[in-house]
Amino acid sequence: MFAVIRTGGKQYKVANGDVIRVEKLEAEAGASITLDDVLLVSDEGTTTIGTPTVAGASVVAEVIAQDRNPKVIIFKKRRRQNYRRKNGHRQHVTVLRITGINGAA
Repeated sequence: MFAVIRTGGKQYKVANGDVIRVEKLEAEAGASITLDDVLLVSDEGTTTIGTPTVAGASVVAEVIAQDRNPKVIIFKKRRRQNYRRKNGHRQHVTVLRITGINGAA
């Protein structure tokens, strides 16, 4: 059984036991959260596609940690103008372990 969920403007294909890194969610480590924005649920050949979401479907996940991604370097340069700017940032992410998928009943 797997599902396609949407969180943080991105889509993720998840199954039971998967560990995913999503954009930061307001939850503490060890907490359990429910993701209701389910776009597709598939179970042993039966696939339910939402329009735009599957009514009554949800994905339950456990928050493992609040973390940060590796640094992304932003380098701007205009040739022959003596113009160089170096910047960088680390995006905040939430690490989730999928514990259950509840299909449309």
